[in-house]
Amino acid sequence: MTKELSSQALARKPQRPPPSLKFQKFSLYLLVTCVTIFVLFKIQSLRTPSSTPAALPPSFPTWTSFPYWQNLISKTEITLKSCTKKLDSTATKLEESVTFLPLKDLRYAHVAQDGHTWFMSSMYDTHEKGEAQYQQFPSNSSKGRVLCIKGHDNHDGAWNSYALAWPEALPRNATLMKGLTFISNNYYTYDNIWHGLSAMVPFVAWHIKNECATPSRWILYHKGELRYKMAGWLRNLMEATFSETLNIQTFEGFGDDEPLCFEKAVVMRHNEGGMSGENLMQVYDLVRCKARVLCNVSLEDSSEGKIGMTLLMRTGGRSFQNESEVVRIFDEECKKVEGCRIMVAHSNNLTFCEQVRLMSSTDILISPHGAQLTNLFLMNKNSSVMEFYPKGWLKLAGVGQFVYKWMTLWSGMKHQGAWHDPDGDQCPYSEDDRRCMSIYKDGKIGYNETHFAEWGRNVLNEVKRKKTEEASQGRST
Repeated sequence: MTKELSSQALARKPQRPPPSLKFQKFSLYLLVTCVTIFVLFKIQSLRTPSSTPAALPPSFPTWTSFPYWQNLISKTEITLKSCTKKLDSTATKLEESVTFLPLKDLRYAHVAQDGHTWFMSSMYDTHEKGEAQYQQFPSNSSKGRVLCIKGHDNHDGAWNSYALAWPEALPRNATLMKGLTFISNNYYTYDNIWHGLSAMVPFVAWHIKNECATPSRWILYHKGELRYKMAGWLRNLMEATFSETLNIQTFEGFGDDEPLCFEKAVVMRHNEGGMSGENLMQVYDLVRCKARVLCNVSLEDSSEGKIGMTLLMRTGGRSFQNESEVVRIFDEECKKVEGCRIMVAHSNNLTFCEQVRLMSSTDILISPHGAQLTNLFLMNKNSSVMEFYPKGWLKLAGVGQFVYKWMTLWSGMKHQGAWHDPDGDQCPYSEDDRRCMSIYKDGKIGYNETHFAEWGRNVLNEVKRKKTEEASQGRST
């Protein structure tokens, strides 16, 4: 049975509706009443002489056989009470049979992101070709059961747990959360806008596919550990995309032994993995459009004859060692091209909408590898990206170093290549030793004036030629 809530708790906890098994009990009592009334009515009709009495079968009990009817009613009541007790017993057994399992299953720590992952490891995803991998509750695969979650530990996901339960028999002390709930598990952090956006992309894809359904709440997990917030940039983007304020569930007011069950839940744990290029493009088109609408940026490209070259800088790790020289090199090339204007910015000094406006007027984005490059999808399609890395990344960083190259493909941009600094901090081990990556990861980036100038000139000429062709085609039509 559900827990009685105080008037103060009622203000913050949704009420769990009476389970339908209890409704069935009410139906049985109602049936008993109806049967009793029907029998009494029949007795009364037998007592009342008919103007044209019909002969009753000899075996049919008349009104004079009152003990017969009394016995029949008594047996009916006993039978129905027995059924009610059985329903009560079944409901109790179903409630007590709900088994909670750890949200983070440490047995699969070595394959934490593969297959069923270590988050809700007993569950398998629905994966349609080209679509995001997801779980939905209730569904045929859950046999109509809803998802319940218990615990809100933010240090060890193994202390949080999940279970499936029939809506008619939720676990004891459970609260049913009405509406749609989005549940995200991210192996990485929501504070990093690249990793956070990767976790949000499949929800946007599901939103598009399901008639723009929006969630009543979000629940965020990092390795099964509860998280209460995401980066401000990411939150602004998601609120623009879903056209509503994000309600991130904090479990405030709920004890560790008070499960939350969800009327409808969608769970994502593979980020954009498995999504086709077409579906990813659709997602980035939507979020770009929504961000521009939020920030009152024109959806039309009004930069005919102009080329915006933006140097989006970093501070700290992976920043340019001599920022002013890098700016000078590209500025000199920009001045050689009619209509080119150069802009220099640090994303950490800009509001969300300032970043949206800056990217909307950018045709060539020049930036070191880092989270600030996530802004690239906000440019107009077919814009260009030039990326820079510290020493050692090409050999040791693994496939993760290519995420922004992939992102240009997913969002309709053009990756114009990358420059890897051959110089940098020395590693006491062999340069192929993976231990060196801890030294190279946040190294400073130098510059090569000859290479940068030629590279910038080639990209500028390509963009200029493309814009000229587009303008010519526009005038001819």
